[in-house]
Amino acid sequence: MAALDVASTYHSEAMLNHGIRSYLWAAELARVERLEVDDELLFVSAVLHDIGIESSFDNRTLSFEYAGGEVAWVFGAGAGWTRDRRRRAAEIIVRHMEDDVSAVDDPEGYLLCEATGLDISGRGVERWSEEYRALVVAGFPRPPLPEEFVGCFEVQAAAKPDSSPGVALAGGLAARLAANPLDGAAPGR
Repeated sequence: MAALDVASTYHSEAMLNHGIRSYLWAAELARVERLEVDDELLFVSAVLHDIGIESSFDNRTLSFEYAGGEVAWVFGAGAGWTRDRRRRAAEIIVRHMEDDVSAVDDPEGYLLCEATGLDISGRGVERWSEEYRALVVAGFPRPPLPEEFVGCFEVQAAAKPDSSPGVALAGGLAARLAANPLDGAAPGR
């Protein structure tokens, strides 16, 4: 719960909900695909995966996922984690921005990558049941995530054009975020 306290201190409600939803998507996908994971490591990585985008932790040279990985490493040190476990948390956060992460070699990294892909752009939406999607979005609403997330990425891209946010925006991320089918998943939407 300490990771949730950190995330809720530095993230807006929209970004906090994104981190929580990312964990819930990842945990459900692990269940469906019968993947054995370190649940605590997955939770901490999920709720802290975008912490490097926040002004308090933004690194003027590193892309946000690397900065966030460093924050997770320090968080793990404070929690008494081994150096290997801290390294894994950082690695999972960095890998969430990769195109393809192996479920066999890195189940937590794979799950966070797939979960954030769903939550941001709607990638692979059919892998989660409609009922589960509605339940998660009702409990942890998305708005105003699309606008806020694009704004955060624009700030990152302006300062670091070759960073993952710069590449993602150039690749049409804003349009994919705006068209995410999750925005119609909650009852009454």
